[in-house]
Order: sequence, then C-alpha cells, then structure tokens
Amino acid sequence: MPKILCIETASTNCSVAVSVDGKVLSVKEDYNLNYSHAERLHLFIEEVLVDNNIKLEDLDAIAVSKGPGSYTGLRIGVSAAKGLCFSHDIPLISVPTLTALGYQVDVKAMVIPMLDARRMEVYAGVFDAERNQVQETAAIILQEDSFKEFLDQEPVYFIGSGVEKFSEICTHPHAYFVKDKLPSAREMGPLATKKFKISDFEDVAYFEPFYLKDFIAG
Repeated sequence: MPKILCIETASTNCSVAVSVDGKVLSVKEDYNLNYSHAERLHLFIEEVLVDNNIKLEDLDAIAVSKGPGSYTGLRIGVSAAKGLCFSHDIPLISVPTLTALGYQVDVKAMVIPMLDARRMEVYAGVFDAERNQVQETAAIILQEDSFKEFLDQEPVYFIGSGVEKFSEICTHPHAYFVKDKLPSAREMGPLATKKFKISDFEDVAYFEPFYLKDFIAG
C-alpha cells in the first residue's frame, strides 16, 4: 500500500495531500486567487504528514503536478518535491496538471480542463468520458467556435481558471462550464498510485516541469 505525498502548485492553489494505496487521507490547501506557495507549501507538507502520523522516510514516493501552469508556481512545487526526493532517496512521480483537474468533473462526459494564460489564451487538453486524452495539451487562443468539433458531437464540460472567459464568448448548447475550480492535490493520489505500481518514476536530477511556453516576465 504505497504512501504518496502529492504536491500541486501549478495555479494559485497551493495544495498538498497524502494518500495510501490511492485513497486520499487528508488535504491542505490555500484555495484563493493569490499565490502563497513560498510561504505555505512546506508548512502544508509538514501538517499533512503530522496529521496522519507519517514521517518523510515512511513515504514510498512523492508526486508533483508537472504542468502546464504558472511558471513560478511549477518551479516552487517541483523544486520542493525534488529536494525531498533527493535528500530522503524517495522516487519522484509526475502527474499532468490537466489530467488531474479533469477528474474534478464527476460526470461521465467529455471534459476539457483549461488554465488561464494571457489575454484570451488558455492551456487546454481534451479528455473523453473515460478520461483518456484525445487531443494533446496546447496553448489555445479562445474564439467563439473553439472546440466546436467536439461540442457538435456531445456535451462537453469545461473546468479550470480559463472557463470564466470562455463562458463569455461560447454559446454552444452542449457547453457546460464548471466555474471556480483549480487544480488540487486531492485528485493526484489515485493517478500517482497507478504510476507507482508500474514504477513510472522521473529522474530526480533531470526532471523539469512541462511549461508548454517559455517564461515571459512582466
């Protein structure tokens, strides 16, 4: 029964969870619109472990949200995860941010998780009703007819920080918008456990987040 610490910092939500054999025992997160990762991440890690009487050396793996998302947020989360893995000789597992976000939709239907980028741009991926990815993650400039090829076929649920601006321009009757949702470590446990059971680990020394686009300051 693998014990896995899950770290999610790809958006403004600083989120940490601990799971045992895919079952999430507890979650600590700062679910607001301001970045607090530098201040809260290590505190949350300590709290979830203490609350469940688990020591760092008891962990079988550490899972981190790999992106896409906030450049700074991803750097903080991945740096913390790599540091803990290296210092305690623990395997590192990466979980695609949009894959985990899609599991927040508890409906058997197509899901398109999207994270706000700049202006009318989002980072989005397309997942079928079984949560298999059917269109690769990409940076997309939103237009009124975006994702029409999927919407014309069946109902589609949109979730994530990019939903607000897409809901203002998309009027397709098959579009359903799940608002005020951000990536959370809560959904990472089962996904990380599947990877653990097939030894799908990252190289701690060389792993880098999936930024999708180069960092732009300002």
